[in-house]
Amino acid sequence: MVSGTALSGVLLAGASVLSGMPGDTPPQATPVEVPPGSEFDQSRDDDAASLPQLQDTPTPDAVPQVTAPEPDDLSSMDGADTTSSGQPETGQPEAALSAPETPEGETGVTVGTEEPVLPNPQAQAPEAPAGEDDLSISTEPAQPVVPEAEEDSAAFPAPQAGTEGTATPEADSDADPEANGETQAEAETDAATPEAEDEPVVDAPQAPAAPSAEAGEAAAEAAPEEAAPEETETEETETGTTGTIGDIAEGVTTNRLPTALDPAPDPEAEPEPAEAAAEDAVEEAEALPPVRRYAAEFENPENKPLMSIILIDDGTSPIGPAALADFPYPLSFAVDASRPDAAQTAATYRAAGMEVLAMVNLPQNAAASDAETSMSVLLDAVPEAVAVFEGTGTGLQSSREAAEQLAPILKDSGHGLVMFPNGLNTAQKLIAREGVPSATVFRDFDSNGQNASAVRRFLDQAAFRAGQEEGGVIMVGRLRPDTISALLLWGLQDRAASVALAPVSAVLTAE
Repeated sequence: MVSGTALSGVLLAGASVLSGMPGDTPPQATPVEVPPGSEFDQSRDDDAASLPQLQDTPTPDAVPQVTAPEPDDLSSMDGADTTSSGQPETGQPEAALSAPETPEGETGVTVGTEEPVLPNPQAQAPEAPAGEDDLSISTEPAQPVVPEAEEDSAAFPAPQAGTEGTATPEADSDADPEANGETQAEAETDAATPEAEDEPVVDAPQAPAAPSAEAGEAAAEAAPEEAAPEETETEETETGTTGTIGDIAEGVTTNRLPTALDPAPDPEAEPEPAEAAAEDAVEEAEALPPVRRYAAEFENPENKPLMSIILIDDGTSPIGPAALADFPYPLSFAVDASRPDAAQTAATYRAAGMEVLAMVNLPQNAAASDAETSMSVLLDAVPEAVAVFEGTGTGLQSSREAAEQLAPILKDSGHGLVMFPNGLNTAQKLIAREGVPSATVFRDFDSNGQNASAVRRFLDQAAFRAGQEEGGVIMVGRLRPDTISALLLWGLQDRAASVALAPVSAVLTAE
């Protein structure tokens, strides 16, 4: 079986070699029948090519010649009539004009001449207005007469012996306002109305001056301990009858002068209503947190977007608080709390009515205890600060533990917080969640020494962004001459009018 298979393979291979490869014979060409009239098999006669004929080259004689124009003169007007026409002749009037004839008879219209209007003999001639020197109002009212001191007069009236309930003439003379001079109420009335001298004035009793020691002893010997009369007195004076009010309420003594035996006033008496209201206002202000207690006055009646500008004062700028006292819009100043004169600088800004922030830098990789210790010292270095401002050095976010410790510290002190943006602002969001008024800076517009035009461009971008932010934006700069010049010029532009330039406390406490 195996040998038969091998033999059949050898025979097939030899047969294939001897028979040759298929397709080696070339194809045979057969003529194609072309239908008549199709002109498919027509051939082109091979004739000589016909070339285009060349154009003849023009000769100079064949070019047309151009003749020069003749000069323009007046020879063509030799036979023309150039004489001017004569003046037109006007006709003469046919007849001369004559005046109209006077109508005969009465026409019913009488013409008279104008007569001057004479003034009424009873009318008064107009008078010139009086000058300022002839005022009818007295500008110098009469001053009250100074009373003459009596050497032997006692400080208190002594009642007559055997009379009770009746006022003595000596008491009336001592209590008479005419003897003691005009009272303060009469002086104010005379100063307000100079013509009040002709009208009767009801005099109010005036409290006498404090008695001397000798007068007090004389009064103590002469005056009894019992009270003065309480009935109504009637006194006849030159101007008329003047009545005094008697006892209206029970237990109240009227028409009595103080004596040396009267008890001294209680020093712990209740204060006046105005003083009590002022004390209450001071206590309410002291109860507010610093972010509201030391906030500058600000109003936004048009409810515009808020924009606040903070300028860093590190003590190297030649511009002082006095040069910025009259700035056209509010600015806030961050004072470095590590400066030795931080308290004095902050007090100068506060005296000018500006808000102050304490710029703080925590140590690198500070722990929670380090943050608590440093913040207690740095906050005391800048009194009346509304908020804490993250410094441009190590800042407040170098350590997560220190940044988280700021929330209870600032919540207890009542200060706000302004931080620079860092990633997703996780630290600021966590502190704000604890109830601390905080915000991040939108842009530091002059950290690389930008010129005034670049600063104004950054301020324009911030004003546009303020309309998109809910609480407003905060911009940070430095006390540089270029920055102050840019802020002044930018405040006059239309873009600045689209926002409300506010102190930083308004942005921190915006709802």
